[in-house]
Amino acid sequence: MRGESEVPFSDDSFKIPVAERVKRLPPYLFGKINKLKYEKRVAGVDVIDLGMGNPTDPPDPLIVEKMTEAVADPRNHRYSVANGIANLRKEVTARYWKRYGVRLDPDSEVVTCIGSKEGFSHLCLALMGPGDTAIVPSPSFPVHVYAVMLAAGNVIELDCREPDQFLSNIAYTCEHLYPKPRVVVVNFPHNPSATVIEQDFYVELVRLARKYSFMVISDFAYADICFDGYKAPSFLATPGATEVGVEFTTMSKGYSMAGWRIGFCSGNSEMVRALSTIKGYYDYGLFQPVQIAAIVAMRHCDAAVDSIAAEYQQRRDVFCGGLDRLGWEIDRPKAGMFVWAKIPEPWSEMGSIDFAMKLLDEGGVAVSPGRGFGEDGEGYLRMAIVENSQRLRQAVKQIGKCLKSEEISAE
Repeated sequence: MRGESEVPFSDDSFKIPVAERVKRLPPYLFGKINKLKYEKRVAGVDVIDLGMGNPTDPPDPLIVEKMTEAVADPRNHRYSVANGIANLRKEVTARYWKRYGVRLDPDSEVVTCIGSKEGFSHLCLALMGPGDTAIVPSPSFPVHVYAVMLAAGNVIELDCREPDQFLSNIAYTCEHLYPKPRVVVVNFPHNPSATVIEQDFYVELVRLARKYSFMVISDFAYADICFDGYKAPSFLATPGATEVGVEFTTMSKGYSMAGWRIGFCSGNSEMVRALSTIKGYYDYGLFQPVQIAAIVAMRHCDAAVDSIAAEYQQRRDVFCGGLDRLGWEIDRPKAGMFVWAKIPEPWSEMGSIDFAMKLLDEGGVAVSPGRGFGEDGEGYLRMAIVENSQRLRQAVKQIGKCLKSEEISAE
C-alpha cells in the first residue's frame, strides 16, 4: 500500500531520456498505410498485400525436414557460436566458388548473421562513429540509411538508377568532401528500383575504393532472383574486391526462408572480424537447427532456387502485363521481387503516399509509396510480386476499377 506521503508519477514528473541516436530517426512514413491495412483486415477486408518483400512461398520440403530432424536433437538447443557453425561457413564458401569462382577462407572471411539486415546494422556499428560518412544508394532501402544514423554516422544519398552516373557522383563526392567518406554502400539488384549492373561496374568501384580509401559494403540480397537470362554479378568476383569490402547475402529470397532470419557477410577479413567482434557481444549465434537446415539447402536445393526465380518471372510478366494494359509506364525488372512503377497521370500530383493510401482504401491493394525510400522515390510505387499469379491478376483488376471509377466520376 502506498504511504500518504508518497506521490505517484504524473505524466510531467518524469520523462524517459531517449538517446540522441533515436531522436535522429525520422518519422516512419509507412505508419499510416500499415494502420489502415490493419483496420481493413480486422474489418474482414481481403487486402492484397504487395507492400513488403515477404515471400509467400514455402521453403523446399527437404529444408523443413532437416530443420525438424535437427530440432529433435537435444544437443542443438544449447547456445551456438556467434559467427556461425564451421560447416555452414564452409558451405557458404563452396557456394561462392561454385556460382562466382570466388575463393574465400571460411574461418576468416565469412560470418553468419541473423538475417543480412542485422549483419549490416552491426557492421555499421563496427566501422563507423561520430563524424564518419557513408554514401548510400538512392532511392534508399531504409536500413541503409538508418543503420548508419544509429551508428552516429552521416549519410549522403546518391541516385543509383543510372549506374555510371552513380559512380561519377561517388568520385565527385570523394574529391570534394573532407573528411572523405568512410563507407560506400551498393545494392544491386537494387531495392526498391530494381536497377541492375554488370561486372564492370564493380571493377570501377574497386578502383575508386583504392584511390579514395573507402570501404565497400555490397548488399546482394536479390542475387538468386534473376530473369530473362540475366545473372547478377557478385562484388566479390571483382579482382581486388576482398581488399576493400564485403558482401551480404541472404537465404530469405531464393530459398524462401525469410522468417528463418539467416544471412552471411563475406569478404575482407578485417571487416568480417570487426562484425564478428560486435556480434560476440550482442548475441550467442543463430539457433543451430536453422544453421543445419541452411547447410542442406545450399547443398541440395539449387533446383528449388531456380524454380522460385522462374515463378517470380512469371508473376512479373502477369503483373506488368496487367499494368501495361491499364496504361502505366512500366520497365519490367530483370531481377528482384519488386516492380518500380511511375504513378500514372492524372494521379501523379497526389504524391506517392496519398496515392498508395487511395489504392489501399478504395482498391484493397497495399503498396509501398516511393517517398518511403527517400525524396528520389517520390512519384513512384514499389509493388512486391510476392502473391501468386491469380492474386496479382486480381490486384490489377482492383487497381483498374479503383482508378476507373474516379475517371468516370470526374467526367
